[in-house]
Amino acid sequence: MCGRYALYDFQELYDEYLVPKDFDMSPIYNAAPTQIMPVITRDGLQMMRWGLIPEWAKDEKIGFRLINARSESVFEKPIWKSLITKTRCLIPANGFYEWQRRADGKQPYFIHAQDTRMFMFAGVWTRWQHNHRAWQTYSILTTTPNKEMAPIHDRMPVIVHKDDEAQWMSADKREDIEPLLKPYHDNALRLFEVSRAVNVAMVNDQTLILPINSA
Repeated sequence: MCGRYALYDFQELYDEYLVPKDFDMSPIYNAAPTQIMPVITRDGLQMMRWGLIPEWAKDEKIGFRLINARSESVFEKPIWKSLITKTRCLIPANGFYEWQRRADGKQPYFIHAQDTRMFMFAGVWTRWQHNHRAWQTYSILTTTPNKEMAPIHDRMPVIVHKDDEAQWMSADKREDIEPLLKPYHDNALRLFEVSRAVNVAMVNDQTLILPINSA
């Protein structure tokens, strides 16, 4: 799964994507569910709440359970199947966190790409409105782990390769979308142990993305 990530370098957003003139955001080193984060749609960058709330939901708390969607079942499950073909998105990140189970508790790792400062998670999004409250919300798709992630966790976020981003955003058929829902290629991620301070969602500090022996 993917329960926390970081976005602190925005230069590629300005260079390559349609960003509103009033976009102004401070670095986020510990993005957590319900947080408002930038998401790339066919209409450009929009700010959305992390944790998908289906259109039919009457309680926004369901979003806590829908921060991720399993890519293996998105074309079959009713909650996802219309979104995966109609409202896909890209979620920019500089890295993400995952926790390894140990005897003394869960140890967080920070994971980032070795060949680029920013990458894009594959996601789906929707609009929700109820009792005069309205949100645009999103979920990050997950898949099986690549070689680097396998010792840490049995899931990882789907990272869309740069060359596949245009297809991810424009495709409208399952046979063009499904091949992109794959683990990131092996030997392309760097990961290291970081402080357990990341467990506290309110902590947003640059030291969170540093190796323990450097923090």
